[in-house]
Amino acid sequence: MKTAAKTRFDTRLPKEQKELFEYAANLGGFRNLTDFIVFSAREQANKIIESHNDILSSARDRQLFFNAIMNPPNPNNQLKKAAARYKKALENK
Repeated sequence: MKTAAKTRFDTRLPKEQKELFEYAANLGGFRNLTDFIVFSAREQANKIIESHNDILSSARDRQLFFNAIMNPPNPNNQLKKAAARYKKALENK
């Protein structure tokens, strides 16, 4: 079984922040501050990436989306009929 290569990350932060993070780590049941920081950073990174990817997940999707906005197709018969039914329903209210 292969183990992942490890690397080091150092940071400096105000004492109050460290105490806050240690308190949260203890409340959260983490073994230590490092586990809490790594977990929290990973969770936030995943949220940011997921949010970014959910918007338009690929260059092809972006191209299709913007092409549809900039060059919309003409309405087909089904859409025209649906619009007429909607307009008639509004008039009957």
